[in-house]
Amino acid sequence: MAEKIESLKDIKAASAKAEAAAGEAVVRKAKRDKFGRSYATGKRKDAVARVWIKPGKGNITINEKTLDQYFARPVLKMIINQPFEVANRVNEFDVVCTVKGGGLSGQAGAIKHGISKALNEYEPELRAVLKKAGFLTRDDRTVERKKYGRAKARRSYQFSKR
Repeated sequence: MAEKIESLKDIKAASAKAEAAAGEAVVRKAKRDKFGRSYATGKRKDAVARVWIKPGKGNITINEKTLDQYFARPVLKMIINQPFEVANRVNEFDVVCTVKGGGLSGQAGAIKHGISKALNEYEPELRAVLKKAGFLTRDDRTVERKKYGRAKARRSYQFSKR
């Protein structure tokens, strides 16, 4: 019986230590390579973007093209710049990224996700702002697959009575 009481005391002491540790704020360190860049991978639909950010004048290069050359639609440019606007870091970072797969909309979403994650790696203090805006969460909606016995994912073949 005495052994059970001692082990109960040990459990309570361990849980008290865990609660004290949980009460303290977690201090995250910035992750940068030897060139002062932070890297992250962003994903959206079937698109995957590899993103590097470093301090600069706000130049964004996508697959060795400028932002204006790669994305003609203003909506897509706006999507890519959202993380900088939310974090109040407009024209403070240069972005170099390569993106593959999907269409232009999915690629823009992947780049946005990658920029957000890279900003979080570069400046961990921005995590709360980016998380609240929902930029650190991967949007996992993808195209539904086609099923057998169906014309498309959900559409049935046309019914014929005779």
